[in-house]
Amino acid sequence: MPRSHLRDRARDLRADHTHAEARLWNALRDRKLGGWKWRRQVPVGPYIADFLCREAKLIIEVDGATHDDEAYDARRTNYLERSGFRVMRVNNQGVYEGLSWICDAVLAACGGEAPHPASPRKRGEEQKA
Repeated sequence: MPRSHLRDRARDLRADHTHAEARLWNALRDRKLGGWKWRRQVPVGPYIADFLCREAKLIIEVDGATHDDEAYDARRTNYLERSGFRVMRVNNQGVYEGLSWICDAVLAACGGEAPHPASPRKRGEEQKA
């Protein structure tokens, strides 16, 4: 898929996320989880990662109805791991019933608190010198 199409697809996925993805995103966004910076629906090579923390080199995939092809998921995970990322898979039911446990596992996978947590800024707010 050409890069521009991948970016457009990622933008569409951000606008049309699942309830489970929205719930997890609410726990991760704005550096809420240990000061780590997360992005959602991010192109990585020919794939789109559900959630990505570049600093921790961790990708979280939320498996729901769209993740029913195990061979495809295995190829995708293999590619992401060869690209230097660790991949953590959670399912929708886990997000609904055990979000705090998932957050604890994500924080542990990141290595705890971010080494240099930056204070979150509002979009458009200038950084003070």
